[in-house]
Amino acid sequence: MKAVWNKYREASLIKKISVALVLGILVGIIFGEGATALAPLGDLLLRLLKFIILPLILFTLIVGINQTKLSNLGRMGGKVFLYYLGTSALAILVGVTIAKLFNPGTGLSLQGDESVEVPENPGVTSVLLNIVPDNIVGAFTEMNLLGIIFTAVVFGIALSYLRSTRDYNDVGEQVYKVVDGLNEATLTVMKGILQYVPIGIFAIIAEIIGTQGLDTILELGNFIVVLYIALLIQLGFYFILLMTTKNDPKRFFSQARNPLVTAFVTQSSSGTLPVTLNAASNLKLNKGLYGFSLPLGATINMDGAAIRIAVSAVFAANVIGQPFGIAETLQVVLIGVLASIGTAGVPGAGIIMIATVFAQVGLPMETVALLTAVDVLVGMGATALNVTGDLVGTTIINKSERKKEA
Repeated sequence: MKAVWNKYREASLIKKISVALVLGILVGIIFGEGATALAPLGDLLLRLLKFIILPLILFTLIVGINQTKLSNLGRMGGKVFLYYLGTSALAILVGVTIAKLFNPGTGLSLQGDESVEVPENPGVTSVLLNIVPDNIVGAFTEMNLLGIIFTAVVFGIALSYLRSTRDYNDVGEQVYKVVDGLNEATLTVMKGILQYVPIGIFAIIAEIIGTQGLDTILELGNFIVVLYIALLIQLGFYFILLMTTKNDPKRFFSQARNPLVTAFVTQSSSGTLPVTLNAASNLKLNKGLYGFSLPLGATINMDGAAIRIAVSAVFAANVIGQPFGIAETLQVVLIGVLASIGTAGVPGAGIIMIATVFAQVGLPMETVALLTAVDVLVGMGATALNVTGDLVGTTIINKSERKKEA
């Protein structure tokens, strides 16, 4: 038994995840609804990933800030925001273009009995205000990632200042050593959790395949195919970005494939954060950069979701036979980018974003109900692209910062 465990532990993570995916698909096809018996194993993975997120963000960011010049932090933050806004807008344009090329939804019609309950959109202003928590404890208990990032940045800067002063240098160094030790302890716990990731992925994929079946896929197959074509094109754009900034795509994807697959199965950008941060560490990126950019990206940067909005809008327009012109395209781009930020961290964010855009451009809410039938299958690809986009941006900015330092 010990020999089996040692062999499992020594195998690469991507190899274990790949085997888990294949086994999960087979079990889902063979047992169908019976595969839901494995759900607790999948739930345990999601709980473990969420369990480690809070200390991972807090300690990684504080330590990273104290390993980076404060003047560099503001510059890196500006680059991160510009990258996230730019790629989100591009993703929507890619989605609209590909959707108009293939026209998903043509020939389908509304039956009149479709309905969907859409959670309230909190709006951009509310999300921006939530960056500053009115209660630090509340930010941590509610898993307010933006609030946790803000707290870590503030205390990280304060600790960096203490270490630079004559009167409090000793105290600052002692506190930093404690935080650094806690960060190392957190990373050790994370390594243990990563050993369980393949088991959890096996259970989740088996349940998804068992419950979704092939009927749902065939019903809206055209929409799903078009969406995944758009996602692949955006992925190709990332590849080009890496090439033009002289980053090795092969080396990048050798590490990025672990968070990509984990995000695909769990459908959670924030839940995948531990795996994404581990990939950034393996890529030898600046801890001060990725400790900030990846948690922020998991909250507000949603390139996959942006493509989903665009393809869904064209799909809905085709279902009701409404022309989708240049004016509507511009509306979708502008509202989609704002909606992706305004729904950050909200349960059912994908449905909220689509409903928000549909309401603004005059598309029927009944088509949202149609799309919820394939919400899981669509969310898997969109989330995987979200996480990949975050890591690509962090890698590119890291390279530009190294050039500046040189």
